[in-house]
Amino acid sequence: MLDALVSGLINGNTYALIAIGLSLIFGVADLVNFAHGSVFAVGAMLGWWILTALGWPLWAALAAVIILTAVLGLAIERLAVRPLAAAPPIAPLLSTVAVSLILDYSSQLIFSPETRHFPTLLPTSNFRVGGLRFGILDLSILAVSVVSVAALWAFLRYTRLGLAIRATAQDRDAAQQMGVNVGTIQGLSFAIASALAGIGGVLVGMYYGNVNPTIGFNAGLEGFAAATLGGLGSLPGAVIGGLLLGVGESLGVTYLGGSTRQLIAFAVLVGVLWLRPNGLLGSAGVAFREPLTGTFFGGGSAIRFARWQIALLVLVLLALPLAASDYILQIAALVAVFAILALSLTLLAGTAGQISLGQAGLFAIGAYASALLTKEHAWSFWLALPAAGLLAAIIGAVIVAPALSLRGHYVAIVTLGIGAMVTSVLLNAEGLTHGPMGVTNIPPPVLFGYPVVAPRDFYLLALAVLLGCAGLTAGLQRSHLGRAWRAIREDEIAAQSFGVHLASYKSLAFALGAFMAGLGGSLLAHLYTFISPDIFDVTISILALTIVVLGGMSNVLGALAGAAILVGGPELFRPLHDARMLGYGLLLLLLVRFRPQGLLGSQ
Repeated sequence: MLDALVSGLINGNTYALIAIGLSLIFGVADLVNFAHGSVFAVGAMLGWWILTALGWPLWAALAAVIILTAVLGLAIERLAVRPLAAAPPIAPLLSTVAVSLILDYSSQLIFSPETRHFPTLLPTSNFRVGGLRFGILDLSILAVSVVSVAALWAFLRYTRLGLAIRATAQDRDAAQQMGVNVGTIQGLSFAIASALAGIGGVLVGMYYGNVNPTIGFNAGLEGFAAATLGGLGSLPGAVIGGLLLGVGESLGVTYLGGSTRQLIAFAVLVGVLWLRPNGLLGSAGVAFREPLTGTFFGGGSAIRFARWQIALLVLVLLALPLAASDYILQIAALVAVFAILALSLTLLAGTAGQISLGQAGLFAIGAYASALLTKEHAWSFWLALPAAGLLAAIIGAVIVAPALSLRGHYVAIVTLGIGAMVTSVLLNAEGLTHGPMGVTNIPPPVLFGYPVVAPRDFYLLALAVLLGCAGLTAGLQRSHLGRAWRAIREDEIAAQSFGVHLASYKSLAFALGAFMAGLGGSLLAHLYTFISPDIFDVTISILALTIVVLGGMSNVLGALAGAAILVGGPELFRPLHDARMLGYGLLLLLLVRFRPQGLLGSQ
């Protein structure tokens, strides 16, 4: 029990460093920095490299990591955030998502994704007090964390720059009128926050004895959970939230097992946003901001297609099996599946303005539902397919219902947490989902006694479902319901004043989007014939979002075009496969900056 408490306090201090950075940026820039966890991972890898490759002492390595990550944070602010200062909040948010992908996959290409042994520089258990064992390493981690937090507190309280940061966080416009250069202060805040994340990365490497470039996502979610628990924008709240989360996780792992650590963090993140979105010490009303999107994605007119042109496109797609090889048809089937997933976001984010970073979780629900129903309960695929969509719709609507009153960044955060929590549940519910082993030998669809296994046949099946989802999405967009969703997207307050019931319309958008994601997941399961939780990580959600931004956020044909480019392209050029996600990040960053309306425009 005491060992778990000490372990929790050490982890909690690290979470606090991440959460402080997130809250600092949120307070100054009014932005949730999704690249913060990636900066943490870069700091960890830089610390490993400096200690092992250069042979520097620990204090010098720590100082170098602080400087390098601070410079990285400043670069992120200058290149990815500041150019979008005049854009709606969705623009810098998506920009930091893109930066996160770029940092994560650049780090993997540079350092390779393998786990690396972090040098053991300090004793780990050379002290004993009663039944409690600890070492100089534990004391050093606590000391570095405490000194870092204390130094930041003194800087913010007693220096002119610190006072300027506090003034900007309290009222950005008023600070600017009083002569504060808010751009410089914003850059300084990113530098400080990134330096704290870098320190946290080195401390985690020291404590666990290993690091790899992929630790950023989970670290970022832990930081989000701690910052949200304490109250986004509140630095004392970040410290308290980090310590509480660290201790809670440590106790949970002690009594429930190590695989529940991430599930506890995700449950805390989603639970706080459900029950107390302002956190313990957050400002009242901070979670109920203006919508993220507004008219950002609607700049420029959408490319219009005549009915005969659309009919010609459908005929070409139907005739593709006559000319394409089996390999091309396999790729085309995969493109169709991801186009269905993208259409779920076209409806939810593009039409209703609800940015979701958790579609992979709903995708997974549909995949697992169809796989388990057909394999273990002998259901026909033709019953399992709609059941998978309905189950995803019901679960999606239920788990997002308590958060329907949220606006702005909080919608993106809660959907990210929900998607990660679903994947974590699938990993831990071994009796139902077979845990990390996944579901194997998923039976193929059978039509009139004929198994749909040939690439041509499965492509036509996926195309039929895709065309149905595309027709449904286009019809809904043209309906009264679609007009109400667009009103919510443009201005929730104005829509509400005209009698639009926000919660009901948002819930319906989430349910219909989840239904289509569930259909796509069902097809994916039978296409792959094997699924496991690691298939449905956050990169699937980011891929779906990049597809719809590329094609046009609310453009149905844009979702098809985006899927063909981003899913079909890398599959056709296998040598580029390792750099695929890096390319997605770069593309998303450029689209948000230079062409937010996408290739085909948005309505």
